[in-house]
Amino acid sequence: ASAPPQTPLPVSASAPPQTPLPVSSPAPPRTPLPVSSPAPPRTPIPVLADASPHGTASGGSSSSAADLPRLEAAATADDADTNATQLSRGTQPAAAAQVSTSVDTKEITTGVSGGRGAEGGGVGGGGEEKPVEVASWKLCVVGKRVEPADYIPCLDNVKAVKALKSIRHMEHRERHCPTEPRSRCLVPLPAGYRLPLPWPRSRDMIWYNNVPHPKLVEYKKDQNWVRKSGNYFVFPGGGTQFKAGVTRYIRFIEQIMPQIKWGTHARTVLDVGCGVASFGGYLLDRNVITMSIAPKDEHEAQIQFALERGIPAFLAVIGTQKLPFPDNSFDVIHCARCRVHWYADGGKPLLELNRVLRPGGYYIWSATPVYRRGKRDEDDWNAMVTLTKSICWRTVVKSKDINRIGVVIYQKPTSNSCYTERKNNEPPLCSGSNGHSPWYTPLDSCLLLPALSKSGAGNSWPISWPERLNIRSSTSSENSSTWFSQENFDSDTKNWNGLISEVYSSEFAVNWSSIRNVMDMNAGFGGFAASLIDRPLWVMNVVPFDQPDTLPIIFNRGLIGVYHDWCESFNTYPRTYDLLHMSYLLQSLANRCDIIEIAAEIDRILRPGRWFVLQDNIGMIRKMDRVLRSLHYKTAIMRRQFLVARKSFWRPDSTGS
Repeated sequence: ASAPPQTPLPVSASAPPQTPLPVSSPAPPRTPLPVSSPAPPRTPIPVLADASPHGTASGGSSSSAADLPRLEAAATADDADTNATQLSRGTQPAAAAQVSTSVDTKEITTGVSGGRGAEGGGVGGGGEEKPVEVASWKLCVVGKRVEPADYIPCLDNVKAVKALKSIRHMEHRERHCPTEPRSRCLVPLPAGYRLPLPWPRSRDMIWYNNVPHPKLVEYKKDQNWVRKSGNYFVFPGGGTQFKAGVTRYIRFIEQIMPQIKWGTHARTVLDVGCGVASFGGYLLDRNVITMSIAPKDEHEAQIQFALERGIPAFLAVIGTQKLPFPDNSFDVIHCARCRVHWYADGGKPLLELNRVLRPGGYYIWSATPVYRRGKRDEDDWNAMVTLTKSICWRTVVKSKDINRIGVVIYQKPTSNSCYTERKNNEPPLCSGSNGHSPWYTPLDSCLLLPALSKSGAGNSWPISWPERLNIRSSTSSENSSTWFSQENFDSDTKNWNGLISEVYSSEFAVNWSSIRNVMDMNAGFGGFAASLIDRPLWVMNVVPFDQPDTLPIIFNRGLIGVYHDWCESFNTYPRTYDLLHMSYLLQSLANRCDIIEIAAEIDRILRPGRWFVLQDNIGMIRKMDRVLRSLHYKTAIMRRQFLVARKSFWRPDSTGS
C-alpha cells in the first residue's frame, strides 16, 4: 500500500539549526538524540583509497571517437591501478575476517575495522553492545525478463505488475514495492564490469560491459543517440529531434528566445523522455542542471546510460501519480518527442507539468505535431492548443531549425488573473489546503494556482545564477507553502562549508577526483550540495517524505532533488553513484525498517570501489559499521560521529557465502 502523504513538519521539530563546526568539535545532530563528546581530531586512515586518480576530473575537452586508442590505453592503466586493490568475488578482506558465520546467520562481532587514526566498531564506546545479526547475504532472485544485474525492487516487481487490472496509464512503469519481506539481497555485477571512465570523458563514451545493452544502437542508429565502438559505447550528441547535434539545438533555442538566458536566468531544467540524456549533458556546459527522466521501458537502459555517463538522471513516468518534485520548482521543462499524450485523460499529464513548472517558466516542446501536417499531427496540435489556452500558457515562439524540425515554447503565467478571468472553468481550479508532498499522490485533474506574494503580485523569479545559490526562498503553491528562517538557512550553509573544507576534504580518505555522481540522502536545505558546487560533480538532493519539506528551497537555490522513502528502493539502476551521504537520518529510519534493508539498498546504488559517508550518533554508526563489514566494506569511524565506508567488489557466490 502507498505511504500516506504527510504534512511537512516545522524545521524545529526534527532539524534544529546547526551551528558552524569548529575543526575540533562536531555539529549537533538534526535529530534530538544526544551525541557523545567527540574524540579529538585524528589522522585519517587510508580507506582502500585509489592507487592513483582515474585522470583529472576537472577541465579538459570533450572526447570523440577519434580519441578511442588514447582512451583505451589510459583506461587500461586505470584498471591496472584499480585491480591492484580490487577484491575478487568470494575473497574476504582482512576487515571481514572478524565475521563469524553460522548456518543461518552471521553474527558480527565488535572488532576493529580500521587502522591508524580510526575508531573501530566497538572501540572507545564504553561498554558492550548487542551484536547485530545479519542474514546471510545472497544474490537477488528476480522475475522473468528482469536482468539480475539491473534489478530495481520497486520497478521490477513482476508479481505486482501481473496483478494490475490496467496498464492503460503506464501503471506497469510506476512503483510497486515488495511488501514483507523487503529486499535484503545483493545485485550481481555484470560480467567484465570496470570502474567508469572519469568525467568529462564519460559524457562521450562509457565501457560497454558496464551497461551491456546494445538494443538502442540498432533502434536509434539513424538518430545519433549511441554507437558501439570496440569496448565502448560512444555518444555523438545526437537525438530524435537534434540529429545534427545537441549543441546546435541548444543554441537554436536561445536564438529564437534570447530571454531564456541559459545558466543565469534558466538554471534548473526537467527533461521528460530524455533518451540517453545528451540534452542535459551538454547543458552542463552552460551552467544548467537538468533532471533527465524516463521510465524503465523498451528503450533499454536509457537512464542507466545517462548515469554511467555522469549526467543527472532519474527513473520516472507520468502515469497515474505525481512526480516526486515540489510545486513550482523547474525553470524550464523540455520534451523532444517524449511520447507523452499531454492532452489525454482530461489533460492530467500536462497539468502535472504545470504543477512542477515555476511561474514564468518555459515549456519547450519539439514534436511532430508542431511542424508536420498529417491528419493525426494536426489533431494532436489542435488538442494541445486548446489545452494550453485553458491553463493560461502563453505561446512565446514557434519556429523551425535548418533541418525543418519545429519547436514551440510556452510560458506559464506569473499571476492568477488569467485563471480567475477564464470564461470556462475547465480544468477547474484546485481548492482546499492539503499541505501534502507529492509522494504516492494521484495526479490532479484540477489547476494549481501559483502562490501570491504579500503584495498580491505574482510569484517572483529567483535571482540569477550563481547568486541564487546562497539565497533562502521558497516558491510553492499556497496549498503547500512552508517557510524556514533565514537564521536556520545561514547556519546550515556555514556549517556545511566548514565540514566540507575542514573535515570531509582533509580528513576522510576519499578520492574526490574519482567522484562524479553524488547523492545526499537527507538533504535538508541542500547545504552539503551547495558546499561542493565548485567541484566537477553533481548532487541528487533527497528529502525524505516524512522530514521537513525543504525541497522547494533546494530548487530555488538552483539545485535539484526528489522526495523519497528510504525504507523502499530508489528509482535508479544499480551501481549509479560514486558517493552516498547520509546525515542524521538513520535513527528515524530504523524505527520503521530494518537497518539490513537500508544497507542492501545502499549497496545496490553504490558503485564498487566508491564511498558511503554516514554522520550520526555513535550508536547508529556502530550498527551500520557492523552491517557494512559483513558486506566486506572497508570502514573507518572518525571523530565518533562519522563512518566512512568503501565498497568492495565482493559478491556472494550462489550458496550465499
